[in-house]
Amino acid sequence: MRRQNGGEVFRITGARQGLADDVRGRQRRYVISMSVRTVSVILAAVLWNVERYVAIVALVLGVLLPYVAVVIANAGRENTPSLPSTFVPAPMRPVLDAVPSAGSAESGPEGGGARRGGESV
Repeated sequence: MRRQNGGEVFRITGARQGLADDVRGRQRRYVISMSVRTVSVILAAVLWNVERYVAIVALVLGVLLPYVAVVIANAGRENTPSLPSTFVPAPMRPVLDAVPSAGSAESGPEGGGARRGGESV
């Protein structure tokens, strides 16, 4: 693997889901919703003379579920609230001085910032 100097680095962790995956997921949700609708309509027909209130609830669910399923299926792609920046600057390498200068604060025998002559900062 070659290292490129000065090249841009791109981050893709905030990328959206692929279009084919998105369509497949919406189709799956729609099929599941329509399956629940079919079961609820059959349940309403079977329970009509046995348990009328449960049958009415199942029938209402069977009537309202197609609208909800279509709205959910056509909702479109997901929105990512805040995508990360696509450009990540290359990390800067710290410059280390091998030998500290004679006038620096760390050059004293204590190394803790004490100055020569016993003065403290």
